[in-house]
Amino acid sequence: MPDDIIPKDGGAIRETRLSEALSERYLAYAMSTIMARSLPDVRDGLKPVHRRLLWAMHQLKLDPASGFKKCARVVGDVIGKYHPHGDSAVYEALVRLAQDFAARYPLVEGQGNFGNIDGDNAAAMRYTESRLTAVAQALLAQIDEDTVDFRATYDGEDKEPVVLPAAFPNLLANGANGIAVGMATSIPPHNAGELCAAALALVANPAATSRDLLAHLPGPDFPTGGVLVESAESIADAYETGRGGFRLRARWEVEKQKNGTWNVVVTEIPYQVAKSRLIEQVAQLLEEKKLPLLGDVRDESTEQVRLVLEPKSRVVDPAVMMETLFRATALESRIPLNMNVLDASRTPRVMGLKEVLRAWLDHRLVVLERRTRHRLAAIARRLEVLDGYLVAYLNLDEVIRIIRQEDEPKARLIAAFSLTEAQAEAILNMRLRALRKLEEMEIRREHEKLAKEQKGLNALMGSESKRWAAIGKEIEETRAKFGDGALGARRTTAGSPLPAITVDESAFVEKEPLTVILSEKGWIRAFKGHLPPEQEVKFKEGDGPAFRLHCLSTDRLVAFASNGKAYTVKADALPRGRGDGQPLRLMVELPNEESILALVLPEEGSRWLVAASDGKGFLVEGSELLAEKRTGKQVLAVEAPARALLLRRAEGDTVASLGDNRKLLLFPLDQLPVMTRGRGVQLQSFKDGGLADAKVFTRKEGLTWKLGERTRSETDLTAWRGQRAGAGRMVPNGFPRSNSFGEEA
Repeated sequence: MPDDIIPKDGGAIRETRLSEALSERYLAYAMSTIMARSLPDVRDGLKPVHRRLLWAMHQLKLDPASGFKKCARVVGDVIGKYHPHGDSAVYEALVRLAQDFAARYPLVEGQGNFGNIDGDNAAAMRYTESRLTAVAQALLAQIDEDTVDFRATYDGEDKEPVVLPAAFPNLLANGANGIAVGMATSIPPHNAGELCAAALALVANPAATSRDLLAHLPGPDFPTGGVLVESAESIADAYETGRGGFRLRARWEVEKQKNGTWNVVVTEIPYQVAKSRLIEQVAQLLEEKKLPLLGDVRDESTEQVRLVLEPKSRVVDPAVMMETLFRATALESRIPLNMNVLDASRTPRVMGLKEVLRAWLDHRLVVLERRTRHRLAAIARRLEVLDGYLVAYLNLDEVIRIIRQEDEPKARLIAAFSLTEAQAEAILNMRLRALRKLEEMEIRREHEKLAKEQKGLNALMGSESKRWAAIGKEIEETRAKFGDGALGARRTTAGSPLPAITVDESAFVEKEPLTVILSEKGWIRAFKGHLPPEQEVKFKEGDGPAFRLHCLSTDRLVAFASNGKAYTVKADALPRGRGDGQPLRLMVELPNEESILALVLPEEGSRWLVAASDGKGFLVEGSELLAEKRTGKQVLAVEAPARALLLRRAEGDTVASLGDNRKLLLFPLDQLPVMTRGRGVQLQSFKDGGLADAKVFTRKEGLTWKLGERTRSETDLTAWRGQRAGAGRMVPNGFPRSNSFGEEA
């Protein structure tokens, strides 16, 4: 089959592999996203949409001294002439340029509702108006003097600048954010005065490193203020490599109240954090009881941010309370740094601080040289005309005669006085009143002035040091205009990291004392506080408490069942208040034929004795009892007809094993293995029956058991001591008929 088939109606069809076609088109899309949408140019710090917005407003003569125009008009011009995208996307870009809480140095001055720090959107573009700011004017300065290249617009009907002259260091001053295909950029805003100081230092010493420049630029400067709490070494590494991040905290202060009480007032929040969402986050954490030191939060903001945080108690340390908030909420944010930009050759790459400033300075040098050449060309043209005028004044009568009498005065003038065509044309276009003597003197003065300017510009072009001196002077002017006063004052406090404040992680969650009670019929409920043992708790008729346990709301409890499984129950998930509680079987998957043998709190580092009715058992760590699923965790493996019998705390050095035959055996605890699961080993041997009860105790303190309301103790235990798996001897006199030690887990 031929490669190309020419159909009758024209065109061509070419066979192409799908993978090749997809890769080719995706690459074209990716390059379009990188070059023409997402990454800013290092020279003017603008993406194409922002550059086109400023150019369109410049064409509409919306300078700071003029009136406002509807944003819909600006957006219409942009999408109609320069930027063939959706109007909503273009308007959002315009709005961001006008928001003083989003841009450190707004490029657009807005009139109307342009959104707020709460996160509310701007009004529709038919309601809002805009014009350029002085900063935007600095970016566009001398653009009409051939300082930058122009290219055709997307429809070829107009021209647009490839880059702006950028007398203002916009890339670092206002920052940039963008996500392209396979790469992204994130540059925080900085202080213009500090940037100009760093640029001047680089002009004076081209060998300066990024770390040297940090003496003039201590870090980002965000429009919303805040406190920078990143270490100096981390900041230096970030600026040197072009990648890193900065931790930014809200600014707060303590306000004293009556009777020794106090509140914390937050006056500045981190950059790009919506205040309303921040308050919602704090309120939600309060409701979930994850901020135990905070009592309430109020928003008393007007045009200035004012968030009032009330502590739960006046004895709380304000620094500790704020530390918990910084760790749990957006009152502390991490601002990423990824200086991935398009360089002068339109190649995307990550630059360090020095490279970015160097690129801006090199661009300003190109602008200066192009502007100077443009001015020299204009001066040369004007001097040519003025020379012709002077020739005319010196030979005025002859010039008038030639114009009056000759059929082709232009050619005759050129031949008579050796004029150029431009000079002859200018003489022919002179008005009669320009022939007066005073006008001749003005022309001579203009000629001298232009000749002097030409000489100075030629000297400038002939000396690189003079060109850099001129750039330094321009940067000084920019620094004086935008680096001082209210606009240029640093808003973000930059310094060393704050001293570490130790906060127990458990402080993030409120610990409420609870008493958990499991009834004989499997109903479980929790009561606030630790109830005394004598306090009666009522259940349904025919039901009563089987297990009572003191714990905290943050604890996880273990219910050990007769099938040898351990089920985990979260204390904060238990029903509280009035009522009978909730069946435990609704919280865990406990078969109906199984019963709960113990309800325990497995503290960290604790050990437990687990045993079955056939006398087999072992020791298990408390952490091994916790299960992550509702189905529980098989700890003790039992074989029918044997069943799991008990779970006892293993605190002591001796195991007491009691059989159904009322024989008692005491053996050292270290004879039992520590296991995570299984059947274990034989605790005691039985000719008939099985295990009735077991416990762990300290031999020196003696063996105790319950006898009615009393507790009896036996210290002379020599007769019952033996080795594990022994038969044992009959219990001491006075041992209860229930054949049990009478103790809970």
